[in-house]
Amino acid sequence: MENKSKVRVRFAPSPTGYLHLGSARTALFNWLYARYTNGKLILRIEDTDKERSKKEFLDEILEDLKWLGMDWDEGPFFQSKRLDIYKEKAELILKKKLAYKEGNAIIYKVEKGKVIKINDLVHGEIEFNTDEIKDQVLIKSDGSPVYNFACVVDDDSMGITHIIRGDDHISNTPKQIMFYEALGLKAPFFAHMPLMMGKDGSKLSKRHGCVAVFEYKEQGFLPEALMNYFLLLGWTPKDGKEIVKLKDAARKFDIKDIGSVQARFDMDKLRWINAEYIKNEPSKMLFALLKERFKKAGYVKDTVKEDYALKIIELYKTRAKTLEEFIPLTECFFRDDYKVDEKAYKKYFTDAESKRNLEVLNKRLKAMKEFKAKTLEDTCRVVAEELGIKAAKLIHPTRIAISGSTKGAGLFEMMELLGKEKVIKRLEKILK
Repeated sequence: MENKSKVRVRFAPSPTGYLHLGSARTALFNWLYARYTNGKLILRIEDTDKERSKKEFLDEILEDLKWLGMDWDEGPFFQSKRLDIYKEKAELILKKKLAYKEGNAIIYKVEKGKVIKINDLVHGEIEFNTDEIKDQVLIKSDGSPVYNFACVVDDDSMGITHIIRGDDHISNTPKQIMFYEALGLKAPFFAHMPLMMGKDGSKLSKRHGCVAVFEYKEQGFLPEALMNYFLLLGWTPKDGKEIVKLKDAARKFDIKDIGSVQARFDMDKLRWINAEYIKNEPSKMLFALLKERFKKAGYVKDTVKEDYALKIIELYKTRAKTLEEFIPLTECFFRDDYKVDEKAYKKYFTDAESKRNLEVLNKRLKAMKEFKAKTLEDTCRVVAEELGIKAAKLIHPTRIAISGSTKGAGLFEMMELLGKEKVIKRLEKILK
């Protein structure tokens, strides 16, 4: 293989839609290999489809790449600005009598009975027979180049040494090899990664969940977690660790270590990884990310009391798997008209005994001078013992009363954070 320092790879999205998860993974593997080899990553925009290419898609793709933490060394270059170059190269093949014209279209004549071999860096040797390949359009009648031809011209002129892309491009490779030969060029190395499939083994689609990167951003996945998960879909660190920072992966990543088996997208695994990142993120960083979500939910207006919010985040960052999950989990800390779980309410507040027990606890809380988690827990357990009941018979209804839910952070930490006045008011309201 060539000298590492000369490695040049490319990521070439088409702005005909939003950045797909599979494309983001391809971008990641190219980025990692460029960084591992101290090479260069070139960004090329394949925008020759005039009707479907949209500026809004391009803007979103560029924004998503930056959000995911990926930078590039050269570009972006636009195919739509290179049309004359493709025409010139096609005319060259025409002069060699390796192509013919049909109207304004230029078509490459495929020589039959040839075997084309590629030594794929992931799959090993793959053979193709030209008997199974029909003549290939180079330039369409409207003057625009076809994908396979434009790729070859660009990859050569941009000095691309390694093409790392999805398995769905394997069938394009023999056609591209023919064009390299027709132009008298040396083909780069090819590495075809197994595609990202749904959990059921079928092609990843909307029925498996969201498929565009921006949708995961909106749901509150952290970019580091998303990239960490993509990394594991096709590459496994030798130490077997599943939480891998990108800068660490970039020191170890080699194409030859990419697995040749199809990777399956598992939302549960992604959520677990995201939860690990949230748990280990400093609360101040999470506050910066959550501020707008708190505003959007109507929990706060223009300003958020940072100290208060940081305490809430500290309580819940071990429980939320996405940033969006913080919103329903923390509702009771921001508003008094929080939703109450009706099923739980019926379970704990239909009998007179539950209310009597809660009244006793409420009286004791009113008399407390220090409203701290440890003191609150001790008080609750003492009251339970005096009433001859298990502490759970006080804990569950109290939790429903102050938060509306049976789930959440530790009850006594919640009570301390809400404060004495609010807790007593909420208990009295539910007892009425």
